[in-house]
Amino acid sequence: MKKSFLLGAIAGMGLLFSCASDPYAGLDPKLAADLQANIAAAGDNGQELLKALKEAPKAQREGMAFLIAYMPEGDRDTLTADFLLEEVGWAYKARETFPWTQALPDSVFYNDVLPYASMDERREPWRAMYWEKLYPLVDSITDVRAAIDTINKQLQYLVGVEYNTKREKPNQSPSESMRQGMASCSGLSILLTDAFRTMGIPSRIAGTPLWVSKEGNHNWTEVWIDGDWYFTEYYPTPALNRSWFLERAGKADKSDPIYWMYATSWKPTGLSFPMVWDFKNKNVPGIDVTDFYIDLYNAQMAEAKNGAPVVVRMFRSATGGRSSGDRVAQDIKVVDADGNMVAAGKTAGPTADMNDYLTLYLPFGKALKVEFTDAAGATHSTPIVTPQAVEGKETAATEVELYLE
Repeated sequence: MKKSFLLGAIAGMGLLFSCASDPYAGLDPKLAADLQANIAAAGDNGQELLKALKEAPKAQREGMAFLIAYMPEGDRDTLTADFLLEEVGWAYKARETFPWTQALPDSVFYNDVLPYASMDERREPWRAMYWEKLYPLVDSITDVRAAIDTINKQLQYLVGVEYNTKREKPNQSPSESMRQGMASCSGLSILLTDAFRTMGIPSRIAGTPLWVSKEGNHNWTEVWIDGDWYFTEYYPTPALNRSWFLERAGKADKSDPIYWMYATSWKPTGLSFPMVWDFKNKNVPGIDVTDFYIDLYNAQMAEAKNGAPVVVRMFRSATGGRSSGDRVAQDIKVVDADGNMVAAGKTAGPTADMNDYLTLYLPFGKALKVEFTDAAGATHSTPIVTPQAVEGKETAATEVELYLE
């Protein structure tokens, strides 16, 4: 009997040892299979990935497994265990710290907080840098919307980066953009998305390879709040889901994928996120979110007053250039014949996206004036006449150029 007990104990110890030494034990079978396949495909670097998996604390092991299982080929073959352990450690620190991160489903945390990259930007550790800059701003905040608003408003001042088409490349990493002090809309979106993720807020990049108006591409940032995605940008608007580009996104052509709106994903979706600087690169999973933007635009138009669209741009002079650097950010107002204000806004300046411009919806068939006051106190006035409404037809935008000099 003693012999049977001893044999049973030895067998039990052997089973425990086997489970402890098996890096895939206890994982969801599908995740374990995907993980095993990706590590096997990594060749010599598979040892680094296995090291990261084995050395991850127990509470972080499943997240690490998810990250490795679905990382793209270039990362799979090159990233070190130290890099992965550091970045995953910071992500879990956010989960332990912030109430909104603690409340996240694992699937959202894994896919939209944990990843160390969004697109094909250079891989680098950025969470420690962001934590130092952002944690003092949000450590006493308990509401995720307030945290999002605070980060969105302060980030540009903390990192010192502005929109500029002279940046070195479109898909810059945070340190590359901060070194230059400039970035494209894609680089700005990477900066903002990484900042949100560091503070435990689910975030992803969204964008389109081409507006239906043929006016180029654009990328921006989305955040997840209580089960829904909302959009924002590096230069924040007064509220989530409000921006200059929504009208264009809402008019997307569903018949051609070049005009769709996409969001990034870490886990494969069967669709790729298009990157205009490298269209052949299919390594970034994508999600078709076109219907969301179409529906949101239609809903906001239904709420808005009906009117004729008027696009207002301001440049330094009538004879000067029309590039990004020639634009002027200026408060303007629109008045009627009696001097009553009809609308007001601010034109897009040199740091705004090239596709960003002030659009106002004004009364149909009216003689109006667009006015602004310069630094010397002089008022400048430009007359416009808005078109008549035509039933059943969309009114084309009236374009107005103003000049500071």
